[in-house]
Amino acid sequence: MNIHKEGFIIIPVCALVFGLLATLVINFVHVLTVPVIILFSLLFAWVLWFFRDPVRIIPLPGDDMVYAPCDGKVVVIENVFEPVFFKEQRLLVSIFMSPLNVHVNRVPVAGQVKYNQYFPGKYLVAWHPKSSTENERNYSVIDQGQYQVGVMQIAGALARRIVNYLKTGEEVKQGQELGFIRFGSRVDLYLPLSAKVEVKIDELVKGNLTCIARMEV
Repeated sequence: MNIHKEGFIIIPVCALVFGLLATLVINFVHVLTVPVIILFSLLFAWVLWFFRDPVRIIPLPGDDMVYAPCDGKVVVIENVFEPVFFKEQRLLVSIFMSPLNVHVNRVPVAGQVKYNQYFPGKYLVAWHPKSSTENERNYSVIDQGQYQVGVMQIAGALARRIVNYLKTGEEVKQGQELGFIRFGSRVDLYLPLSAKVEVKIDELVKGNLTCIARMEV
């Protein structure tokens, strides 16, 4: 199992903390050794699992296809007014990421990064309607050449750090790493109204594997 670089510091720290806590509980609270070891081993296994980084190769790359930027469940498909960059009606597709999902975020289309901005904010639950405008978030816009796609990483109630690797002006490839969000979150896609959505509400999607929408190019 590949481990994402965002876990290179957290994983050893968790191993140390869990080891110390287990030692203290066993020696001072006098709880049975085996249950304590099993409990902290399971917690550590979950930390390893959270930072997994599976290899995801796009099955059919294409300028007309917008792939899922993350793993999760589709919770919103609707037309909304996007006030930050486009300042017009856009088709919003929101994907909720639970703490059990792979949390690597990926570039949905190839092109040039036209906008990349971090916004501090609150930590409302990721499915809250106001999380897109009030939570901590990072907004990237990618210009494919014939259309533009907005990708907003949104922190949730448990997510306390958003990482974004993109830089304004750089050329990006479809499927490359866009960033990482820790411990439960949401990713919003802002698509042109002409996009033909290929997913439905409550559908489970996978980054780089699920086609979210098709475009006319």
